[in-house]
Amino acid sequence: MRIDKFLKVSRVIKRRTVANTACNGGRVKINGKTAKPSAEIKPGDVVEISFGSGVTRFEVLAVQDTLKKSEVKTLYRILEDT
Repeated sequence: MRIDKFLKVSRVIKRRTVANTACNGGRVKINGKTAKPSAEIKPGDVVEISFGSGVTRFEVLAVQDTLKKSEVKTLYRILEDT
């Protein structure tokens, strides 16, 4: 699954266009490498997102196209949130 779509489905970022802009701005990294919006992710990948002065790192646990709001936390596990 593309990283921009995963960020939207997992509700880490509310809209896919915002996720796309974050990736193009160099604020999203997958396993330490800057990610383009079309970068593919898989379970086990570590994603790092820079929001203003904070950084959020999480591990991808599962990849699904659609999900209920109550099941979102099954997609990732937060490693660091500063």
